Amino acid sequence: MDVKTGLFYFFSIVLLFAAFRVITARNPVYAVLYLVLAFFQASALWILLRAEFLAIALVLVYVGAVMVLFLFVVMMLDINVDSLREGFWKHFPLAAAVGVLIALEMAAVLMGGFRISDEPKSVTLVGQGLHQVSNTRDLGMLLYTQYLYPLEIAAVILLVAIIAAIALTLRQRKDSKYVDPAMQVRVRSQDRMAVVKMEATQSFAAVDAAQASAASEKQA
Repeated sequence: MDVKTGLFYFFSIVLLFAAFRVITARNPVYAVLYLVLAFFQASALWILLRAEFLAIALVLVYVGAVMVLFLFVVMMLDINVDSLREGFWKHFPLAAAVGVLIALEMAAVLMGGFRISDEPKSVTLVGQGLHQVSNTRDLGMLLYTQYLYPLEIAAVILLVAIIAAIALTLRQRKDSKYVDPAMQVRVRSQDRMAVVKMEATQSFAAVDAAQASAASEKQA
């Protein structure tokens, strides 16, 4: 067994362990961290397959953006795990059956499409010789030539989703309190606190007389 095969088995074992801990960890924060570990191991497997662009995209997009957002959301919500785990064993047989069925279907589809003996090599004719080209360039040329219209449709859908999220966030609701950010920026210290002089409710002479009478009563 060579070094590449050993690294493949090592990353695969860690990936399977991290994926198993994602669904078995009681703390949701630990589950998210195990999912980040699973993404890193999958990225390492992509590097072994010489798919550097997919590996770095997996790290930047999922680990650097999506999972960090999930982690902050989970930590801020303070989810009650005990209430979520109620009825777990009641629905476990059905969930396990569905999971096994999905795994068998994926295996039946993927086993016929990944029987490759040699690694695919991307070459192009430059001058009089053949030079190897990065798969990142091939992926870019494929996206912006053959799949240009699906890529533009996906970009438009994402843009509409971003605009809709901003519109839903900034809409004015009657049951929520709203403060204008411009007013917060223009606030001054004089507007926040005012010093008011108030007259005393009792004169000093009356206070001294009351204290003297109280002291005489205690001595008596």
